[in-house]
Amino acid sequence: MTLIMSVSGVRGIVGQTMTPRLAADLGAAFGTFIGGGKVVIGRDSRPSGPMLQHALAAGLLATGCDVVTLDVVTTPGVALMIGEHGAAGGVVLTASHNPTPWNGIKFLTSQGFAPPPADAERIFGVYHASDFALKDALDVGRIQSDDSTHRKHVERVLRIVDVEAIRARRFKVVLDSVNGAGGPGGRQLLDALGCDVVHLNAEPTGRFAHTPEPTKENLTGLCDAVREHGAQLGFAQDPDADRLAIVDNLGRYIGEEFTVALTARHRLATAPGPVAVNLSTSRMVDDIAASVGGDARVVRTAVGEANVAHAIMNDGCVMGGEGNGGVIDPRVVCVRDSFAGMGLVLDLLAAEGKPLDTIVDSIPQYVMVKTKFEMPRDQIDAWLNRARGIADGKVNDADGLRIDWPEGWVHLRPSNTEPIARVISEAADAATANALVERMTALRG
Repeated sequence: MTLIMSVSGVRGIVGQTMTPRLAADLGAAFGTFIGGGKVVIGRDSRPSGPMLQHALAAGLLATGCDVVTLDVVTTPGVALMIGEHGAAGGVVLTASHNPTPWNGIKFLTSQGFAPPPADAERIFGVYHASDFALKDALDVGRIQSDDSTHRKHVERVLRIVDVEAIRARRFKVVLDSVNGAGGPGGRQLLDALGCDVVHLNAEPTGRFAHTPEPTKENLTGLCDAVREHGAQLGFAQDPDADRLAIVDNLGRYIGEEFTVALTARHRLATAPGPVAVNLSTSRMVDDIAASVGGDARVVRTAVGEANVAHAIMNDGCVMGGEGNGGVIDPRVVCVRDSFAGMGLVLDLLAAEGKPLDTIVDSIPQYVMVKTKFEMPRDQIDAWLNRARGIADGKVNDADGLRIDWPEGWVHLRPSNTEPIARVISEAADAATANALVERMTALRG
């Protein structure tokens, strides 16, 4: 009976904690918070999406908001359409990489980001108090639909890449859309770029063909298909298509961390400048920026897409992202975007004229180790202070604690939604990365 409410939105199990009444009340809470105006609603492909969309729209309409329904679209597509409509905000119905029984409600600001924590708390406060600003019969909102999201999204991506150079290469690409929201638009993009596409799990049915998170153990079928079809690469989207994982021409899953690294390599080659990534993202990005020199540098932020997006805007970054496969190119939309990731990687291959495995192997390789353990929130600060007390490297405490040494780094942070502490380390070899984790976990007390 889990219901998760956090700055990232609300997630629950359909028919248990994620219900039409909850969606209607959260819609009314969001409408009350923004004080009316236009709101766009999109959803991923889960079968529960239409039910929740109608309920959510009812809550928004009741508070005087005008609603634009986009139906099955990607999360970055919703963010893009907020700007297209000059909307006061947006809502995405998605549980991201959670399995089909789950669904979620994710609020977006007028800039397309998740609300800052203080605003999220205000929205939830209105919800818990049922303090809704309901309108009378003459002042309720109006509803309309817009089916142009995929087309406009693809057009934005085509404007930032060398379309003719990519078309000339006739790349064979295997795309696994996991029966999520990214299938139709992802295929439109690859077709527009002249790719020979083998499309796996293309239909947006929401009945996920495999565990939907785009990690190595879930993408063996994609790896096999790349080898079987002699493709130059494979792409995997998650259900709401804001994350992208990549398989190289040898059929190797190269890891989500490489998505941002490869796109940063390409973007900085033509526009050397700042790149924003969170504190848990691989040092590969730092190596790439150092090799470019000049104005290229890495801006590190707290974990969370909105934190990276704000840094991109505030620091004039040419791009950014997170190590979970989330590429952000502000020329398209300032949120994680698998479409932008696919376009930039294909542009990289066309520009460098080398197979993907050769490019990957030329980037310094690291081993990343991730672990977590239960720890009450009131004990985490003491643990972080003990770690800070013995820190003999470069310290960044913007989000928990990150310590950098020449041989590697470690990041300690509490979960935003559970009484859990997370430890992530990275080094050139597994022994060093594991030793860094053990050094920090030994301080738990």
